[in-house]
Amino acid sequence: MNFLEERIVKDGIVKEGNVLKVDSFLNHQMDIHLFEQMGEEFKRRFAGKNINKILTIEASGIGIACIVAKYFDASVVFAKKSKSINIEGEMYVAEVESFTHKCKNQVIVSKKFLSPDDHVLIIDDFLANGCALQGLISIVHEAGATVEGIGIAIEKGFQPGGRIIRNFGFQLESLAIVDSMDATTGEITFREQ
Repeated sequence: MNFLEERIVKDGIVKEGNVLKVDSFLNHQMDIHLFEQMGEEFKRRFAGKNINKILTIEASGIGIACIVAKYFDASVVFAKKSKSINIEGEMYVAEVESFTHKCKNQVIVSKKFLSPDDHVLIIDDFLANGCALQGLISIVHEAGATVEGIGIAIEKGFQPGGRIIRNFGFQLESLAIVDSMDATTGEITFREQ
């Protein structure tokens, strides 16, 4: 069992509806020491890739992406879920459906922050159905940039997102892949990697 799987077993809570609550260390309260370990591991898994941008989606992926960016000496760009008066000029837009929030959002990245010269590592906290990732991939492609890889903290292996994204041919690295969860017993089974 790796460091993230151990932390999920220790502090994660399985809830009805295939929900894994990790808000005490990953996406509400953030354990920066854990994020440092994640950054080191993503650097190891994507060694040799020419990465100059980390792309994520607001809000839960931002903390992880910022720590990962240190290891690649890269900038972080995050897709916003709503247009504000602060976003000026032309934008890349993709529609994504959220498993957690059960809604569709348009995500937006200003065109001045992604260009054909960029080599992008996409980072996110969870992968379930893959809708958010597909939206981010489409934005990278629209910018003419290159997706060098995708790093996920926790993948729900019993949902189709991981298979879909891997079938597109991307290097997808998930630090923990949950194969099953039982809300009654709280038991979590991880995929061997």
